[in-house]
Amino acid sequence: MQSVELDLQHAFFPQRFITPGHLQRLAPRLEWARQQVLQDPNRWTPEQPEFDPLFFPWPEQALQEHRRQEGSGVLGQVFQVAQRLRQEVQTVVVLGIGGSYMGAWALLQACRGPFYNLLPPSRRQGPRVFFDGFNVDGQYTASLLEVLSGESDPWGLIVISKSGTTLETAVALRVYLEALQNHARKSGDLKHHLVVITGPQGPLGQLAQRWQAPRLEVPPGIGGRFSVLTPVGLLPAAVLGLNVVALLEGAAAMNRRFMQEPVGRNPVLDYAGVCHLWEQRQGVHIRVMASWTNALEGLGMWYDQLLAESLGKEEQGATPLTAVNTRDLHSRGQQHQQGRRDKLITNLVLTQPPGKLLRVPAWTEDLDGLNYLAGRSYADIMAAAVQGTNQAYAQDLRPTINLRLPELNEFTLGQVFQMLMLSTVVEGKLLGINPYGQPGVQQYKQNMVRILRQAGSGQV
Repeated sequence: MQSVELDLQHAFFPQRFITPGHLQRLAPRLEWARQQVLQDPNRWTPEQPEFDPLFFPWPEQALQEHRRQEGSGVLGQVFQVAQRLRQEVQTVVVLGIGGSYMGAWALLQACRGPFYNLLPPSRRQGPRVFFDGFNVDGQYTASLLEVLSGESDPWGLIVISKSGTTLETAVALRVYLEALQNHARKSGDLKHHLVVITGPQGPLGQLAQRWQAPRLEVPPGIGGRFSVLTPVGLLPAAVLGLNVVALLEGAAAMNRRFMQEPVGRNPVLDYAGVCHLWEQRQGVHIRVMASWTNALEGLGMWYDQLLAESLGKEEQGATPLTAVNTRDLHSRGQQHQQGRRDKLITNLVLTQPPGKLLRVPAWTEDLDGLNYLAGRSYADIMAAAVQGTNQAYAQDLRPTINLRLPELNEFTLGQVFQMLMLSTVVEGKLLGINPYGQPGVQQYKQNMVRILRQAGSGQV
């Protein structure tokens, strides 16, 4: 199977004092950071809620358990629950916020496409999958419930929260459970429609026990934004009929490259190093993840959360943005080309576009002057746009990195997920901050709950 690759051709400019030599001189610190990441799992204890590094060895552990136990263990549970949902329901709603849903949402977009839920059952690979519980937007929830109320077929609910107390998800759960209970009276026992994914303790575990619903566990030592390759992301992926073993194998392949390859050939260390150099030496503190396909916009949004929550601490850390090209070349592209020199752009580029290869038809009358493109594919036009944009940025000394995916499938996505998680942790080590935990997020949660409690007691 092919590997994702970094192209750093336009990531260095001697005129702006960032060269390949600087990356090589950073190599000793990158090697130190790599050793820190390798040792972190051995330092972990259950008493450290703000230190959760076990995402790194997880892919190999899950695969080994699966092969050793011949289908039992964590992956066996995932397959069993997913198969039951696939057999019993036509629609699944996933409730979660942040890392509890964004990885699965990215996988749906990338591997099933933006219009998957509109396909008839005979042309889908599994149930429709919708997402909620990531915002307290009553109009959005009411609209989705209206869709579900018209369903004659049964629908299912997957609720994901490690603590079980996240307010946005917990509120949505109450609303959807009420609707699901009403629906289940017509279509069967509630336990066949509800699945819980949570930590070892908390109210969701009690709920699963109350309704005799399947419960999968978020592995200890893995934080929410690092959990895409655990049951948090794997169960929705399996419901969609995706190859979750290939996802884990891709992540394991990236782990091997991270552990074995030197700076200059190591995508994790090279990416972290180039990002760190531009931020520290040139003040380039905005990271644009530019997807050259609509299918990877969700991956960019997932990375936004990963980078922001991991490194946005102690008045440090880059600000992430997601763009989709060529769409955003007609809006943000102006700012990227001629605005402040504070942006590093990472292009997500597909070497082999998926799906049907659409071509430009020829017209007898060349009214729009585009017959010079007749017979050319959309992929040809996109490749020219990537090349032309990179050239324009390079001419103006605007740094770009190409992250090339040879194919859009589970194996390559597993590599990208693991690469970005590892590079983010490496960069945190270089900055001297803890890349795990999110104390700032906890502050807003505490304030929100306090305000709501005061309002309920008449104090506001």
